Amino acid sequence: MSRALRMKLAAAVLLGIVMLTGTILAGAGLSDLTGGMRAALGWAQATRGVGWIAFAALQVVVVTSGVLPASLAGIAAGAVYGVPLGFGLAASSTMAGALVTLTISRSLAREWVERFIRRRPRLQDLDRMLARDGVRMVCLLRLSPVMPFAATSYALGLSSVSLRDYLIGTTASLPALLGYVVLGRITAMGLAAGEAGWLHWGLLGIGAIATAGLTLRLGQLLSRARILPPLRAPLRAGPGLSRDANPVAPAAPRESAVPSDR
Repeated sequence: MSRALRMKLAAAVLLGIVMLTGTILAGAGLSDLTGGMRAALGWAQATRGVGWIAFAALQVVVVTSGVLPASLAGIAAGAVYGVPLGFGLAASSTMAGALVTLTISRSLAREWVERFIRRRPRLQDLDRMLARDGVRMVCLLRLSPVMPFAATSYALGLSSVSLRDYLIGTTASLPALLGYVVLGRITAMGLAAGEAGWLHWGLLGIGAIATAGLTLRLGQLLSRARILPPLRAPLRAGPGLSRDANPVAPAAPRESAVPSDR
């Protein structure tokens, strides 16, 4: 068995384990989300070191499966462990989950995508532009709340975005994650809802700006790859004028400096 085949089998098994675990967690959460969360958080807080490992593993599953919003784990981390430790656990497990997702996606399907776009020049152009714009695109995708973290990670794994740009861009999600950790801590301290309102609205505002920027930038790239029509339509010639007509009136002919013989 070749090394590439072994990597694909390992990635497929890992993906199956992640999805199965995520499905079980989602089913348990749908049946009794509130009670299950309280019990899990109480156990994690009581067991300390073992709870840290369990929380980090749970966050990796959430990030790679997408069955629950990643922000929910940030709120839980802040509520149980406070801001410094909670953010450290949530940030490290989020980055680890993003790396696992990229590895699974590239091991299973990137080779097939390369063969698919090889005979499609427009998709090849788009793939190259995404790779050149890697850090900015990953940042915008991570900051936009309408783009699920797991689905975005798998999609980026199918592109030519480099590992360096992927990891740097993913760090853009950490400030927002810190905000959710702080929000969880504020909630756990029993403060009034108004105390955390400014933070919640601030996170939504950042997400809205990132979504607008992502829409504009993606539209530009699709237009340059000739997949979408140009964002600015060319000027059309007016009635009675050809497209190449010069709107400037022709200059009057100058008189010759040589005197006439007449």
